[in-house]
Amino acid sequence: MTSTATRLTIRRPDDWHVHLRDGAVMAGVLAHTARQFARAIVMPNLSPPISTVDAGAAYRDRILAALPEHLDFTPLMVCYLTDGIDPDELRRGHGDGVFTAAKLYPAHATTGSAHGVTDVANIYPALEAMQEIGMPLLVHGEVTDPEVDIFDREAVFIERIMAPLLVRFPALKVVFEHITTADAAQFVEAAAPHVGATITPQHLHINRNAMFAGGLRPHAYCLPVAKREHHRLTLRKVVTSGNAKFFLGTDSAPHAVAAKEAACGCAGIFNAPFALESYVAVFEEEGALDRFEAFASLNGPAFYGLPVNPTSITLEKAPCEVPAVIDANGTPIVPFHAGETLGWRLIG
Repeated sequence: MTSTATRLTIRRPDDWHVHLRDGAVMAGVLAHTARQFARAIVMPNLSPPISTVDAGAAYRDRILAALPEHLDFTPLMVCYLTDGIDPDELRRGHGDGVFTAAKLYPAHATTGSAHGVTDVANIYPALEAMQEIGMPLLVHGEVTDPEVDIFDREAVFIERIMAPLLVRFPALKVVFEHITTADAAQFVEAAAPHVGATITPQHLHINRNAMFAGGLRPHAYCLPVAKREHHRLTLRKVVTSGNAKFFLGTDSAPHAVAAKEAACGCAGIFNAPFALESYVAVFEEEGALDRFEAFASLNGPAFYGLPVNPTSITLEKAPCEVPAVIDANGTPIVPFHAGETLGWRLIG
């Protein structure tokens, strides 16, 4: 890493949690991720979900076919776990280099999770296989019990599901995705070295008040939802601490304006277009620019056992205006920080 008062050069980062969608929208949003990140863990919650090796390979081919020729980008595919997932499918997909990891969505926890796991005991054979072959488990960590307050669902998940799971599968490599609470941060810090976490830019910038500032703000709504201010401050502390267990994962989730601004709006924040500018603002505010490269570029590859990217990117201290709407191949999408001016911009 090299840094001056006005420029910051780091190894090219990766995004360890992104939703690229499919079809025309995927073709419209892909370049926003690929121009910044060398690799990305691509979430499998399509309809139908990516739960077979053939489906994973076909989705990867569609992504690569839509990639602009001037961009160098590698999608890392993920298998969507279902109650009836075949452990041999996971072994084959991981062994053939199609699946980097597998994703646990509790059924109905978030967008595209209708085919998810209804009881984690149903996938014990799959988890045993994953533990055996060293395949990471990526976890959406929220319970879906309607009696549990939505702001408590991550903490309750740790108690009911995550902690017992790690006892039962002590060697399983686990990523607690898009953590939003001090509870999750402290849990990951105290867990074994092969338990890590991704953290999004929105959960570093906003707390739950953002959803209700002067009225309902659908573009601040994602799952897991933003929490109280003390949780946001704890997340900022851990990402800037230098702790290698925490790494960049945007959870960028594009939805059309009409799908967000609706009577029952979709959960998801589209932060891909200015992800690095958003993250680096946090590190500057926390006086930790010297630790940004570790979070963005080093910790993730180390956790996944992959090499650090050989190339670099540079951010410049200069105004970066975020548009109110971005056109994704004919679909209008509101980006995170819409209408704001950020203090850094990616220049190459």
